[in-house]
Amino acid sequence: MTDILEITFGLADAELEDDERLKFAKKLLPELRQLDEVQKADRTEDLDTETGAKGFSTLAGFLTAEVSIANIKTFLGWMGDRLQDKPIKGKVKIGDSEVEFEVKSRQELAELEQTTLKLIEALRRGPNA
Repeated sequence: MTDILEITFGLADAELEDDERLKFAKKLLPELRQLDEVQKADRTEDLDTETGAKGFSTLAGFLTAEVSIANIKTFLGWMGDRLQDKPIKGKVKIGDSEVEFEVKSRQELAELEQTTLKLIEALRRGPNA
């Protein structure tokens, strides 16, 4: 099992235009890249979208960060501090397994942390455990 999580996230406010999401992500990206807990961070690209398809706009303003399992609590705490009760959606990917999420509060972000830790533990035990 890999020790790196891939966390993709962005604002989930339906009232925001894509340019507002992009502006928010551009503001957050330099800070995200400077975090010691983050191995790599960049804007999210939709690799499954066909050329000319409209699906790309759904990822406007999304960021992807690679975070070690040891740093997941600190990273999610950072997200909570920066996104303070803003609606967030995304996914946490560990190897071939992933969990999609949508949170609207710090409490729900704490629940995401517990879900992520349970996924990590299940993957460590293996499929036959």
